[in-house]
Amino acid sequence: MRTLKELDGNIKGVVFTEPLWGIPFNLFAPYVSVYMLSLGMDDAQIGLIVTASTLVQVFWTLVAGAITDKLGRKRTTLIADLVSWSIPCLIWAAARNPLYFYVAAFFNAIWRVADCSWGCLVVEDTDPDLLVDVWSWIHISGLLVAFVAPLSGLVVGKFGLVPTMRGLYLFSFVMMTAKAFTMNALVTETAQGRVRMEETANEGFFTMLRGLGDVLRMIVSSPTTLYVLALMLILSLTMTLRGTFWSILASQELGVAETRLALYPALRSLTMLVFFFFGMPWVQRFTALGEHDERLPMIVGFSLAVISQVILTVIPPGAEWLLLVTTVLDGCSIPLTTTLMQKLTATTVDAQERARVMSMLAMGVLIVSSPFGWVAGQLSAANRRLPFVMAAVLLGIGAMLTYLASRAAEKESAARVAAVTG
Repeated sequence: MRTLKELDGNIKGVVFTEPLWGIPFNLFAPYVSVYMLSLGMDDAQIGLIVTASTLVQVFWTLVAGAITDKLGRKRTTLIADLVSWSIPCLIWAAARNPLYFYVAAFFNAIWRVADCSWGCLVVEDTDPDLLVDVWSWIHISGLLVAFVAPLSGLVVGKFGLVPTMRGLYLFSFVMMTAKAFTMNALVTETAQGRVRMEETANEGFFTMLRGLGDVLRMIVSSPTTLYVLALMLILSLTMTLRGTFWSILASQELGVAETRLALYPALRSLTMLVFFFFGMPWVQRFTALGEHDERLPMIVGFSLAVISQVILTVIPPGAEWLLLVTTVLDGCSIPLTTTLMQKLTATTVDAQERARVMSMLAMGVLIVSSPFGWVAGQLSAANRRLPFVMAAVLLGIGAMLTYLASRAAEKESAARVAAVTG
């Protein structure tokens, strides 16, 4: 709470405008997959659209760092937000067949550019000791607005799924456009952003892309960064699996009524909100002791997520109380994994090359994960529980990698101490 009161500069603009994006997103997100089913698509087609979107994101991720350095963090975020969210919302609202979703996926993939520039706005000019609190408040601002999600269930019950989704996408167009312009008015270009704009002012765009080879060598030569890359991949894959196929499993396999689907994201948001206020401060104190870093709490988070996914693979139809249990476990695991992962990424990336390193890391995640949407779609078509078996396995690997990363960090630290004293 003290951090919130003292927010200033770019962080204040980022945190306080987040609900303008979070409100509409949380209204339509629980129903995206069943909306696509209602328009005549099947599980395999939905998975193929996810894969197509991922492949397009690879390109935009490749150029995200160069665009961010060339245009600046502030300008890039404005343009990319408008193109990646405002335009797709209009296309989704008018959707009649899979072609609409493929076109929308092309534009929506540009969020990878916005993610790179927006991440720089958050991290740069911010005290590293405040990063966990800052990321927590960014998540909290999204969680607070998630409680509007049940409203969409009421509207679905009154007007039907497809008309409701079309209206929600139009509402999202207005809100997300307002968010882009409002945040742009509240933030300023970062110091590092101004430096990079000056350094690249006379440098051709394709010349900047050729420099990515040096960035790649920088990443490969750092074991810690490689562990971060692997963990980013696992979190990205499992979030895609759960976000795409959870509502299909719940409504088509477990018998949850469409009008109640949005209640589960609301419960997960409530759990996350409670955990951010009461759990994360304890984690902060735990990691501040000096003997521990972010990785031990992350192992706990991965373990809770594994349990949640395992339950989803065995839950019988009609046992909604078990679905509630998995939702609560997810709500506890997400802050421990994603928030600490974001701090870990920010603190292990070279500041001068932050934009390009972050874009290269994201691109590596996308290249490896691109086939998984199609694979998960095929698995869901065969058995709607199989995507969650895959998610459980991946999260278990994430826990093991986090442990190995912690051991590697201890060895690197010991080596540095030995080099200084010896």
